[in-house]
Amino acid sequence: MKRRGTLLTRSEQMSRIRSKNTKPEMLIRRGLHARGYRYRLHQKNLPGTPDVVLKKHGAVIEVRGCFWHGHDGCGRRPNTHQDFWNTKIDRNRERDRENERLLVQAGWRVLIVWECCMVGKGRWKPEALLDAVGAWLVSGKNFEEFEGQNGDRSGDQSVGDAC
Repeated sequence: MKRRGTLLTRSEQMSRIRSKNTKPEMLIRRGLHARGYRYRLHQKNLPGTPDVVLKKHGAVIEVRGCFWHGHDGCGRRPNTHQDFWNTKIDRNRERDRENERLLVQAGWRVLIVWECCMVGKGRWKPEALLDAVGAWLVSGKNFEEFEGQNGDRSGDQSVGDAC
């Protein structure tokens, strides 16, 4: 990646990757709002600063990038600086598990929506994903994860086909 004739440093490249208001997060938020759900964003007083907090439902939704959060079977880790990346991603996974535990312990219901269910071959149809999120919100389940379907599907996954 070049900028005005010079190569960007890795640090500059990485600093451009957003952690809030990502496209997958915005898809979920817009869909929830269109369905009449009201929520708060990035509540700093909760463990892990969840992406979406639905206080009325006692629920939080985390939209996770498969690379940064080490989702099993999605993508691969870089071949360069493997020690750095393994340590970083493993620590992210540990932090995620701890935050999930603390949220559930505090009485919150937790939904994890993985990036792979919104992009790539295993993605869900947006309406099916948003219907599944709505169904989870009224289900009373304490914890659930929505992830993409690895395989030959191309956006035709229905709610019943979820991993």
